[in-house]
Amino acid sequence: MSGRPRVALIMAAVAALAAMAVPSASARAVPKTPDTAVLDGARLQEARTRLDHGDPRLRAALEKLTARADAWLGQGPWTVVDKPRPAPGGDVHDYLSQAPYWWPTRTPTADNPWGCPYVQRDGQRNPEVDSGTDRQDVEKVFDSTYDLSLAWYYTGRREYAEKAGQVLRTWFLDPATRMNPSLNHAQFIPCKYDGRAIGIIDFSQSYTSVVDALAVLATGAPGWTAADRTGMARWNSDFLGWLKNSDFGRQEGAAGNNHGTFYDMQLAALAYATGDKALARRTVLDARARRIDPQIAADGSQPQELARTRSWHYSTFDLVAYTRLAAIGRHVGVNLWAYRGPDGQSLFKALDYLLPAATGAAAWPHPELELHRYAASDVVHAAADAGDEAAKKAVPKLETPPGGDLWPLRPAAEQLDSIAG
Repeated sequence: MSGRPRVALIMAAVAALAAMAVPSASARAVPKTPDTAVLDGARLQEARTRLDHGDPRLRAALEKLTARADAWLGQGPWTVVDKPRPAPGGDVHDYLSQAPYWWPTRTPTADNPWGCPYVQRDGQRNPEVDSGTDRQDVEKVFDSTYDLSLAWYYTGRREYAEKAGQVLRTWFLDPATRMNPSLNHAQFIPCKYDGRAIGIIDFSQSYTSVVDALAVLATGAPGWTAADRTGMARWNSDFLGWLKNSDFGRQEGAAGNNHGTFYDMQLAALAYATGDKALARRTVLDARARRIDPQIAADGSQPQELARTRSWHYSTFDLVAYTRLAAIGRHVGVNLWAYRGPDGQSLFKALDYLLPAATGAAAWPHPELELHRYAASDVVHAAADAGDEAAKKAVPKLETPPGGDLWPLRPAAEQLDSIAG
């Protein structure tokens, strides 16, 4: 072989190696750190960088996340104005959900469109709850915007951001389709209650996903405009005001079980997102004596949640709220994980109480109609990340949630065994 072809081959080989070493254009761009309320924005940024460099573990998780995002591309958008009947009062922009175990006793007529009076059939779910109200649609709004915004952040694919923006604008911003920033008619019972304070949990259990999705989109998502950001900031501020000042908000804040924990968590997240970091910090600090002391026992059990027929579900559910509240605390200088109550109560104790059942080492010794071990996966991950040695050892023994373990890409606890009602 002559010298010139050999040189050409060497140069080609060097160029090929250089091309392999140089990251893509999207990888070269340093991703912005999202100012998220529950998620740790710095961890998201680090994960994005690791993905750009081919981290195999994160690539596997990304495949699961993008599969979820892809499924949302052909769905929605959703709106409160398209339910069959408006909420009591007649405003089509009011959110409406219905108590799941209450049923009509008469055939609906023009004079009695709901078929009142309603009676309770405990444990029997009325299908009207899903077909006649906004409950199912709002969960799709929460879940889709979370999946889509994160998928955009990690991949840079424009269609994810644009779909998330369409969903958010339709539900919250567009004058013809927007939801009023209040929950006056959540979990109503026809002919009995036009709404109930406990209905606030329809939002508090999941709305922080939207709060964090907004922070992710604000890092430069295509199609998500300054007007969109301003509009959502105003909606969140108005909603926070309603939560603080309405009778329903005050009642829910006074609840002594998971309703109260989730209320505090939602309040703190919205306060942080709207710039009231003093309120966010105060809410997390107050949760020590107001929530942990009375709601977690010295052995780590949660007596109010153990009293339920779904005690495993509600024990993990309440801890989703606690671990998110602790995550918010990290942003405002409060280490809620480090707190110990007068009888030794702590979030670590509460998590450790779940570990035997979460790992399959022992049966859950309390009433539970349908136990799913994977319901504890996210909260155990959270405890492990916070430094709990027993939780760290338990992580490899956890049951994988349906759809895979997304913790590496969205390290904030979700309720993985959602149940109706």
